[in-house]
Amino acid sequence: MVSGPTTEPTGAVGGGRVHGSLATEVTRVRALRPERPPRVLDVGGGSGAWAVPLARLGCAVTVVDNSPDALAALHRRARDAGVHDLVTPVQGDVDALAEVAPAGGADLVLGHNLLEVVDDAAAAVAALTTATAVGGLVSVLVPGRYAAVLARTLSGKLAEARALLTAPDGRFGADDPLRRRLDAATLRELLEAGGALQVEVLQGDGVLEGWVPGAVCDGGPAIVREVAELEGLAAAAPPLLEVAARLHALARHGGQRRPGAPFSTP
Repeated sequence: MVSGPTTEPTGAVGGGRVHGSLATEVTRVRALRPERPPRVLDVGGGSGAWAVPLARLGCAVTVVDNSPDALAALHRRARDAGVHDLVTPVQGDVDALAEVAPAGGADLVLGHNLLEVVDDAAAAVAALTTATAVGGLVSVLVPGRYAAVLARTLSGKLAEARALLTAPDGRFGADDPLRRRLDAATLRELLEAGGALQVEVLQGDGVLEGWVPGAVCDGGPAIVREVAELEGLAAAAPPLLEVAARLHALARHGGQRRPGAPFSTP
């Protein structure tokens, strides 16, 4: 991410609507299979920003990450939260996910902040899908293309804004640390291309809150609540969805991938 005045709006990490959507799915799985905890696979989950809250909900969470340091931090975080018995750290990578995660083994598979950094986003989606039980959900969280365009336009970085808007992969150039940024239609197409996933939820995370000046947020708890309420209203509004700092999608695994169905990487 570019530092300084061209930094993209980020909103709150782990927005309330995303957590709420995941909690709803956990409740559904628990009602269907009360005899066991919901099984969650968090790919690229790092130090457990998503895994630990899900473990607090009673999920058995396996976190796959290629960083030993991140997994060590995850272990400490889970221990401090009292859920270390529900969190399993595994060193691995999405490119070889089948080696560490059984096919169809998870009720909920997370690929948050993943698709924008992998070499092949379509292959990553296929790996996430394979790890998901039929009837389960894949949850992805990706940076939004148009939020980046607006941020750079407002900061006067017009050449970068133009590149972000026109480049097929939503990058501003060779120095961009991300491999791609997505809009809502492209994200839906990427997830549904293989025929096994059907997008059920497509919402923004950090739609308006990332644009609120810091001085406004310093106005106290009442202002913070007002911003949060406004964010909740805007998250699913189609015109505003496209300027979210991040796009969140939940896609249901409905069955096998169509034979020979192509995967195309945006």
